[in-house]
Amino acid sequence: MTTASPQAAPAASRRSVHQGPPLLVPVLVYVALTIAYIAVNASTPQPTASGADVLRHNLDHGGQVKVGAFLLIASATPLAVTAAFLYRRLRTLAVNAPGNAIALAGGVLAASALTLSGMFAWTGARLASDASPALARALADLSFATGGPGFALAFGLFVAGVALPGLIGRLLPRPVAALGLVIAVVGVVSSLTFAVYGFTYLVPVVRFGGTLWLIATAALLPRTRSRA
Repeated sequence: MTTASPQAAPAASRRSVHQGPPLLVPVLVYVALTIAYIAVNASTPQPTASGADVLRHNLDHGGQVKVGAFLLIASATPLAVTAAFLYRRLRTLAVNAPGNAIALAGGVLAASALTLSGMFAWTGARLASDASPALARALADLSFATGGPGFALAFGLFVAGVALPGLIGRLLPRPVAALGLVIAVVGVVSSLTFAVYGFTYLVPVVRFGGTLWLIATAALLPRTRSRA
């Protein structure tokens, strides 16, 4: 019968690890739904379009708008799950790292913004032919506000909540963490769209750049860390 050496237990303790939930699965589902939404809504009128143009588009492409609304709302679920998983992962890797709560709150707010945007778009698609163009424009504005600069601002907070502990705790490569902080700043600045329409060009920078950053982060963030 073999007896374990006294050093075996400490060595095993040093090799013990904590493992967080997978990240790539919800991230890739979110990406797939986002791409599908963009493809379906390629012909959506710009925020500067008249109410009559918006109403006409909704009447002519009501089914398409509803499918897009569904995809947008559906994409909110994996984004919220990603935020929860990232929060758990960061707690596992660096229990007291700053930004953990910001990541969770930002992710939930971003997912809520997508849900509201989809609901406003779906409501607009149900307008009758005798509806007011002003109502169609108002619903489109609400959909854009929540899914555009509103989402970008919340998503920026989400990214900052991950990038900051990733940088401080050396959980992410420095360039990746630094890029995340840049995206977070752009997300905050994009909220100026509510005051000056010219800042709207920053919204797709946050949406697409942030999505690519999220994929990289999900792939690079370690799942385990040894405990001494």
